[in-house]
Amino acid sequence: MSSQDRNLLSRYDFNKTSVKVSYGLIMLLVVVMVVTMLYPIFSTLFNALKSNEEVNSFPPHFLPEGSWHFSNFKEGWNFIDLPLFLRNTLLIFAGNLVVTILVLGFAAYSLSKLTLPKKKLVNAFFMTTLFIPPTTYLIPNFLNLQDFGLLNSFFAFWLPAGANAYYLLLLKSFFDGLSGELFEAARVDGASELRCFLQIAVPLSIPIISTLAIFIFNTSWNDWFWPSMVMHSDHRYPLATAIYKYIVNARMLDLNIKFAILTITTIPPIVVFLVFQRYIIGGLQLGGVKG
Repeated sequence: MSSQDRNLLSRYDFNKTSVKVSYGLIMLLVVVMVVTMLYPIFSTLFNALKSNEEVNSFPPHFLPEGSWHFSNFKEGWNFIDLPLFLRNTLLIFAGNLVVTILVLGFAAYSLSKLTLPKKKLVNAFFMTTLFIPPTTYLIPNFLNLQDFGLLNSFFAFWLPAGANAYYLLLLKSFFDGLSGELFEAARVDGASELRCFLQIAVPLSIPIISTLAIFIFNTSWNDWFWPSMVMHSDHRYPLATAIYKYIVNARMLDLNIKFAILTITTIPPIVVFLVFQRYIIGGLQLGGVKG
């Protein structure tokens, strides 16, 4: 067997009892993890297809026993203005992505490709901020936004997006891997640093930008706590906050309709992940933070 055809475990390795036992335990652990992650999704889906009496029955049944009530999805769609809250979520995502690329991209490019005084010290400062719990700066951020009069606006999401040290270090690490000769040649031809960033660095950084876009989308889609602090108008809530306030806490809404609405809201992030999952692994490999 050639070295190119050699896998992590060869046929010879599987002849050993210890290897078989270890492999079986690993596969059992993988199956348990898969079931643990998929069970809530399918449980939500099947509860959405039950009648309210079935959802509240005891002992509970995993699958609907009677007819499948697809009308629950229509009733759930009509109960809450999902397109409005979806639009708000996408606006938050788009603004956060633009701010991340421009603000953090410029900062990462400067730390990577420009000669700056105390550059290592600045880089170490951003690295140390990763160890600060996010809850410690929720109140300072809230007070700053209040002083600027930006509460109850989308700028309450967009401005803090430009202060994410983790995204900054990911971008910087990726820029470190770009050939410096490209930028030197552009400077010799009279290109400014802004042009070098926009026409060279950004196009070459599509993989890491795609990865950051997935992370930002996931945060924008799932975050409900921060929007509930800075937003006061119902029509400005993102989807997660609207679900928490109007669905999870709704006492007069049937459980099967709640599950139907939750099922609808889980479809977009699953689709995004399935379509762009290769960017998650590929982007992390290209832009992983180096020690």
